[in-house]
Amino acid sequence: MSSTDTTPHTTSAWDELVFDNRFTDELPADPIEGPALRQVTGAVYSRVRPVTVPDPRIIGWSAEVAADLGLPADYGSDPDSAAVLTGNRILVGADPHAMNYGGHQFGNWAGQLGDGRAIALGEVVGADGRHHTLQLKGAGPTPYSRRADGLAVLRSSVREFLCSEAMHHLGVPTTRALSLALTGNQVMRDMFYDGNPAPEPGAVVCRVAPSFLRFGNYQILAARDDGELLRTLVDFTITHHFGHLGAPSPEVYGECFAEICRTTCAMVLDWMRVGFVHGVMNTDNMSIHGLTIDYGPYGWLDDFDPDWTPNTTDANGRRYRYGYQPQIAQWNLLQLANALVDLVGATEPLEAALHAYATDFADGYRRMMLAKLGLTADRGEEEADHALIGDLVEVLRLTETDMTIFHRRLADVPAETAADDGPAIVADAYYTPDTVGKVARTRTVEWLRAYGERCRLEERGDAERAVAMNAVNPKYVLRNYLAQQAIDAAAEGDFGEIATLLELLRRPYDDQPDQGIYAAKRPDWARTKPGCSMLSCSS
Repeated sequence: MSSTDTTPHTTSAWDELVFDNRFTDELPADPIEGPALRQVTGAVYSRVRPVTVPDPRIIGWSAEVAADLGLPADYGSDPDSAAVLTGNRILVGADPHAMNYGGHQFGNWAGQLGDGRAIALGEVVGADGRHHTLQLKGAGPTPYSRRADGLAVLRSSVREFLCSEAMHHLGVPTTRALSLALTGNQVMRDMFYDGNPAPEPGAVVCRVAPSFLRFGNYQILAARDDGELLRTLVDFTITHHFGHLGAPSPEVYGECFAEICRTTCAMVLDWMRVGFVHGVMNTDNMSIHGLTIDYGPYGWLDDFDPDWTPNTTDANGRRYRYGYQPQIAQWNLLQLANALVDLVGATEPLEAALHAYATDFADGYRRMMLAKLGLTADRGEEEADHALIGDLVEVLRLTETDMTIFHRRLADVPAETAADDGPAIVADAYYTPDTVGKVARTRTVEWLRAYGERCRLEERGDAERAVAMNAVNPKYVLRNYLAQQAIDAAAEGDFGEIATLLELLRRPYDDQPDQGIYAAKRPDWARTKPGCSMLSCSS
């Protein structure tokens, strides 16, 4: 379905994009086109067009992503961009489609899921020579929309747009976001799932990634015993995304899985480093590229609580809580291994990769935490370092402590006088400093004394240690209340806060003295305000 619309338009930079749609050219399509709901078998995608929207308007734009694609950095203001990035204009060479996949949701097999509100335009060869899949989230119904409308609303789209870019600049592997656009539609949503739906502004985010292949793309084929199509998809995946491993073969299938384990491990380590909680780690939300994907009810830890989840749907079981994310990632990898085992022809390579994930994560977590503390990992202090890290986790839980602020302030603690001067310095991270009890104060002093002694074993001095710590401990993260303030302003027609946050979060490790208000603790009013504490999956 490589076609264009009939709406008159002048030639623009969009017409210069080069499409190379390997996914749709080389893999079998659903023989039926269009959004009618159906079970799709024998195919990995369905061709479907975005819905036409009445009043497209871009309100968020990533100049960096535009440059990667070969577009002018300021092209978000071009009228043609709004038409293209909401689906009103389909470019020549594009091939709009929705992917077919399944997945485990909250630990239970859910069968066919698929792109229910996302439509990929196709694969563009960017200025960097790489393939980038452009995908419109909120572009209308597909065969996989189930009983939904395939649309998205402003609040969830603002969160997706800002977080995609914030994570990239934090150094966390992620899909990207080129644009955020209003559609001019009103979309009915029941935000709290309480039987009170209300109209909200409709929006579309253009997401960008090497591909949007997830664990669930392979799971659905294995669940249906479609071994031939599974092999075809895996061979395609290796050829185009893991070609450095060699030609597809049972051995390479195992090596590919091992690499997915390694990149997934690295991704989750970065989540833990910055205090990010995904909130919906279903297997259909796990990228084969080790990228953070599908920004739904995510959140950052404000007060340090390993048991916190941002997802109201997960409030009881807390399956996807912050501290359990590493184990869930391994469980999800196990489900992918189960889908691939017949192709590999043996369990040993898959089991070895899963075991390596656990080993790599344990070592990676130690190294990551030591880096957050400004300490080097190979000084022969491994046992003592484990104790130092474990004791810190307990100290942070003794009173309501802001994780992000604590680590930034810890960089200012002198090694020689850590036990004496440190308590007052890190107290800036306490939400209710006047209520900190004697036990918490004593344990904090003890930990700071041990930390100071460990720092003095290092060759670097306080200033050098602070620089190293501030390079891995962000000063600015997309706290839920900051995102909600931008959403509230945008709902009133003020999009300035979106631009402000986007610019701020491009340099999350820098001091940015004039933006200190954005590094403050979560205000008390945000504890219970909708959108600032826990969130639903409503979009």
